[in-house]
Amino acid sequence: MKKESIKKSRMTNQRRVVYEELKKLTSHPTADELYRVVKKRIPKISLGTVYRNLNLLVKTGVIRRLYFSDSIYRFDANTKKHHHIRCIQCGRVDDIFDFPEKGLEKMASNLTKYKVLRYKLDFFGVCPKCIKSSKKAYKLKNT
Repeated sequence: MKKESIKKSRMTNQRRVVYEELKKLTSHPTADELYRVVKKRIPKISLGTVYRNLNLLVKTGVIRRLYFSDSIYRFDANTKKHHHIRCIQCGRVDDIFDFPEKGLEKMASNLTKYKVLRYKLDFFGVCPKCIKSSKKAYKLKNT
């Protein structure tokens, strides 16, 4: 965890395990998905405890909460600048690093006359696994 965040809140064993397990997952899990993983290490932990710890980790800036308009929050332990791409079929979320975004803020500012303070750029598509299974389904349907 970040040093400044540790000072603000006590690092309990439960919080440490929630954070460690989230860091291991690149799937950007929901709280429910992370709960199932954490429960393997701490069998008596409750879903509410996982939610509270995730909310505290978000509040202290240790992790990020992601929202993709399906009313389900996902969580990301990687706080370095990056973007996301989400599969519209299965919901999988992947990271996009090193995306060339030079000039986007200035372009948006010029088009709208706003002073752009920050932005969020998310992509939506169909993941390789869903493309592959869609091709198989298509082949089966047309034989």
